[in-house]
Amino acid sequence: MSWSSSDFRPSAQVSGENGALEEQKSPKFKKRETEVYIGNLPLDISEEEIRCLLKDFSPLHVHRVQNGCRCFAFVDLGSMQKVALAIQALNGKLFHKRKLYVNSSNRSPKRTPEETERPRELLISEKASAQGFAGTTACPQLTPKASGEPCETEKPKTSFFAVPMEMRGSFLVLLLRECFRDLGWLATIPSIGGEVGLLVTSTVPQTPFFWAMHITETLYQNMQALFSALAEAEERQPYLQDSAVRRGTRGLAEYHLGDYGPAWNRCWVLDRVDSWVVVMFVDFGRSATIPVQSLRTLDSDDFWTIPPLTQPFMLEKGILSSNQVIHRILKGKITGALNLESHILKFEEFK
Repeated sequence: MSWSSSDFRPSAQVSGENGALEEQKSPKFKKRETEVYIGNLPLDISEEEIRCLLKDFSPLHVHRVQNGCRCFAFVDLGSMQKVALAIQALNGKLFHKRKLYVNSSNRSPKRTPEETERPRELLISEKASAQGFAGTTACPQLTPKASGEPCETEKPKTSFFAVPMEMRGSFLVLLLRECFRDLGWLATIPSIGGEVGLLVTSTVPQTPFFWAMHITETLYQNMQALFSALAEAEERQPYLQDSAVRRGTRGLAEYHLGDYGPAWNRCWVLDRVDSWVVVMFVDFGRSATIPVQSLRTLDSDDFWTIPPLTQPFMLEKGILSSNQVIHRILKGKITGALNLESHILKFEEFK
């Protein structure tokens, strides 16, 4: 697989869109945009334990608050990107047998108890909403619509698409922790913008979502280094023992590149059913079912220093109706990121 530098133009680096967050500031809660709110904490928790809970996001300052039988905290993470990642990773997570409520500090709850807030917030995170998964803002508020004002009737021609599970931030945070021990890849995505060339590696049929490689000189160098290392190591890597193949296992398996033929690629085990295993090919954004006995070991960190070659995107307009775009370069521009899944970039193709 090859292409020339004339096939694309390097992208300009621009800041991620944050206008919506600024507009939604509550005058009552003028917290820093780099702070994350954590609710439903145990009453006996210390600031040090809160700092440990957020260790993956390098917390700068922890402010613990106890009000009667309620305990919550505001934690400064230093950037809005880290706030978004912390929300995706921790919101709804069980901690000391309590479900955490995690949100940006300028959206801290005004009602009690906090449990009444979480179901609505989790619903928005887990299902498609106009604010997060479409190019419009038909439902800009987090509060439920009054009866007789259904969102669907306001813009009947607008399509809403739920973000596929394998593209969600919570899934990618888990994958990155298990494979790369680093969350830096997700944190840098919202800063990408401008004109780009994208090499499509996988699509979600009849939706605007797809995985692609953002073509840059760095990507080309990483591809050359990674594929050379995997090709050289493939014959030396032993097959995994049957008992070692389970969810979260890092491995090496054969990935079929269509007309380009098969190639060995890094993968992560999603699930196992008897003698079959479902894996995620992290450099192509595609899952596949393969025989357990075909999975080789690849647990050395030396093979996981290069970040994933691919990342998720969503078309600004239209959908990808067929697999014919796979392994083709799309030229266009990145117009921003989804509000609720800031690691998914919106892409407008040049016609």
